[in-house]
Amino acid sequence: MEDILIAVQGGEVKELPVILKADTPGSIEALKHELGKFDHPEVKINLLHAAVGGVNESDVYLASASGAIIVAFHVIAEDRALQLAEKEGVDIRRYEIIYEVTDEIKLSLEGLLTPEKKQVSTGRAIVLQTFGISKVGTIAGCRVLSGTIERNNRVRLIRDQKILNEYGLASLKRVKDDVKEVREGMECGIRLENFNDVKEGDLLEAYRIEEVKRTID
Repeated sequence: MEDILIAVQGGEVKELPVILKADTPGSIEALKHELGKFDHPEVKINLLHAAVGGVNESDVYLASASGAIIVAFHVIAEDRALQLAEKEGVDIRRYEIIYEVTDEIKLSLEGLLTPEKKQVSTGRAIVLQTFGISKVGTIAGCRVLSGTIERNNRVRLIRDQKILNEYGLASLKRVKDDVKEVREGMECGIRLENFNDVKEGDLLEAYRIEEVKRTID
């Protein structure tokens, strides 16, 4: 099951446009009631149209123009509507059970949420000595004290137990070779982006940024 990632930006709230077709007025009301339970400050359902009957060409045209998905509950789509949907790239989803509708809509709304960014520490290194190279900058000769230092890490520069700033890595080398990572106990050369005032005894605390998918509880 793929997430529906169609969003209409409206202020700070992302909308999931939906067209609802069902077999009876009772089904329509039950689905509206269940979908109305989703309450989140960043995402919401935009119910463009809800009616009894099968999916027709008008529904498909509306979905195509608005980027909506079509929920077909206990009904099917007309042949011409199916052909048009394929041509227009409209997603018609058939369901027989209400909780299947709400489960998929929930996943779709969660797909619209901006992921949380989490810092994950990967390792620490100490600067043993520094080298100034003309037209390149300062290279910090380091030993990895714990974990690993990875080329795509950012590092916190710590001096006298104070965090001075955070930097990306301009280069990470073992001897003269560029490497992707350096492990605990190994020595390496590190050049920081846009910073050359590295000193012997400085600590480099490395981390990476991971995105964590958010949920609607």
